[in-house]
Amino acid sequence: MSRPLEGITVITLEHAIAAPFCTRQLADLGARVIKIERPGTGDFARAYDERVNGLSSHFVWTNRSKESLTLDVKHPEARKVLDKLLQEADVLVQNLAPGAAARLGLSFEALHEAHPGLIVCDISGYGDDGPYRDKKAYDLLIQSESGFLSVTGTAEEPAKAGCSIADISAGMYAYSSILAALLQRGKTGKGSRIDVSMLESMVEWMGFPMYYAYEGAQPPQRAGAAHATIYPYGPFQAGDGASVMLGLQNEREWAAFCKVVLKKPDLATDERFSSNSRRVANRSELQALILGEFAALTAPQVVERLEEAQIANARVNTMHDVWEHPQLKARGLWTDVPTPNGSMPALLPPGRSNAYEPRMDAVPALGQHTKAILMELGWSAEEVESLKREGAV
Repeated sequence: MSRPLEGITVITLEHAIAAPFCTRQLADLGARVIKIERPGTGDFARAYDERVNGLSSHFVWTNRSKESLTLDVKHPEARKVLDKLLQEADVLVQNLAPGAAARLGLSFEALHEAHPGLIVCDISGYGDDGPYRDKKAYDLLIQSESGFLSVTGTAEEPAKAGCSIADISAGMYAYSSILAALLQRGKTGKGSRIDVSMLESMVEWMGFPMYYAYEGAQPPQRAGAAHATIYPYGPFQAGDGASVMLGLQNEREWAAFCKVVLKKPDLATDERFSSNSRRVANRSELQALILGEFAALTAPQVVERLEEAQIANARVNTMHDVWEHPQLKARGLWTDVPTPNGSMPALLPPGRSNAYEPRMDAVPALGQHTKAILMELGWSAEEVESLKREGAV
């Protein structure tokens, strides 16, 4: 079956996570993604770790189904290669250092006249103007700058997210913006420029705590793994030492929780706990009551009561648990993709369609496709070897 982005070519000067995550999802939909990497070292995310049979966990995650072309973009011969690539490209994505793409003549303004249909997506920490324009940005720094750390962690200490959420959010907005730009080009015939900021992406995700603190109101307090503004909503330990995550959303669920789970139906109308705001204000007292009841139960027994009461609950899984998650297995969401170091399991992309199968091709070795791409563009095998000797590719 034809995939939605078959026939679309994406050229990407990318590293780390935000841009590679964006372009991998374009590849999932069938786009041809040509990843330009520095000769000899490549995307520095290749060297983050060696956890996947000697390959980097970040790199394997974000770079399947791409072609790797090594190119020293500062070499005199590089511009000829870039110009040839851009003649057939639909999208250019870059998350180089601030200002680097413009210095290379790869800004939308520099390219638009020669390539009027080209979509240029620039991903940066803070956007292309404003006082923070030239400031370096990494995931943890943006988690901090966006206020995420102020509402995440324990009362005593903030905590970062356990995955690169600032990079992921920017990558997701770049991905969806490119899809929108392709639709727009279908109407107008013209390409456009997309400016994606990691800070703006994360601040968008912070909408709830920001509005909760509107006009100087008290912001949500850090509450560990519990919800900061709804209670009970979070992990509770059972008598066997295991924790169960549970969450209540309304007063009907609160009454069922009291009756079926805690076996204390009168607690539902206790003035201390008769609304969510009161339960939050008196969470320490309520926590003691819940833990007192759970102390006589195992985690499976707690879950049994929660299910009976139709209260949402979940296991507190480790990464090893997630690899073996029965729901993911039952829905057939795991497949295998080739890598330079052997076949690896990979999760199919979210958003399953009955119209096509996602592309799940190999993770490329550094420069694996350089010769083939250059010969496709018109260079001979001898000329490619000469470029290699010169260090251009």
